Amino acid sequence: MNSSKFILPLRAAGLTDIAEVGGKNASLGEMIQHLSAVGINIPDGFIITVAAYRHFMDANRLEE
Repeated sequence: MNSSKFILPLRAAGLTDIAEVGGKNASLGEMIQHLSAVGINIPDGFIITVAAYRHFMDANRLEE
C-alpha cells in the first residue's frame, strides 16, 4: 500500500487532477497556486484522494 497516493497537498492539485481529487479540490489547488504566485498567502490543506476512498471501500468489502 502506497499511502502517498491517498493524501495530496492542495497546492499540488490542479484542473488536470479532477478525476482523482474532485472538482472542488482541483479548483482550490488552482486558486492556491495562482494566488500564491502573486504574493497572496493562503493556508494549504490536504486532499483525501479517490484512491483512498476506493481502498477503504475494498478493504471493508463495501463495493455493493
